[in-house]
Amino acid sequence: RDNSIVYGGGSAEIACSLAVEAAADKVKGVEQYAMRAFADALDAIPLALAENSGLSPIESLTQVKSQQIREDNCYLGIDCKEEGTNDMRQQGVFETLIGKKQQMMLATQVVKMILKIDDVIMPNAYE
Repeated sequence: RDNSIVYGGGSAEIACSLAVEAAADKVKGVEQYAMRAFADALDAIPLALAENSGLSPIESLTQVKSQQIREDNCYLGIDCKEEGTNDMRQQGVFETLIGKKQQMMLATQVVKMILKIDDVIMPNAYE
């Protein structure tokens, strides 16, 4: 049993999004667009957190992303509790790593299934 944690508030998703965007800069061709779309999809979680907390989603995400880059601090997330800090360590906001891994794996499996269905349906659509 794995008792590891990741800090919440969308901090893990924002850090992953930034890492995927950085990796996409090194890739040439169409794959780069898929990687950027994946990074955008990761941003959906902190956007939803901000919106559900009554904050401006785009402004909150942009501010935390730039702060993560500027301070090189992957623990910064959306301040849903309005405590005045975006540091999820200080706020005590965390999630289990195993839960986060399962979320990512399930989301990836759903996307793969949708793409496979699309591949099966599309060739017949042109006949």
